[in-house]
Amino acid sequence: MPEPKPLTCKICQGNRFQLKYEATYVYSYILDGDAPGLNNTKELLPFMYDSREQQDSKQYLHCDTCGFDYPCYFTDWDQEMGFAALQKIIDHAQVPSSS
Repeated sequence: MPEPKPLTCKICQGNRFQLKYEATYVYSYILDGDAPGLNNTKELLPFMYDSREQQDSKQYLHCDTCGFDYPCYFTDWDQEMGFAALQKIIDHAQVPSSS
């Protein structure tokens, strides 16, 4: 199998990238007699929440060289998704025009 080519940024020609997934959640703790949250008994432990609701999320390919973010969705990653698919995302992205 041939070695995949490195990704290339459309703006700066850099080849250092990170996939990033940002998410915002609201955590809820039911108030009871001993500590906030049914799962907490003596103190509030933030990871012992009673419910969690996702409010927002953002997925993108981030160029470490110039800082540009290429929107993409990689939560459904499968064997078909790879460097070629990521390069296609970069190649078809709308980027700011240089003046």
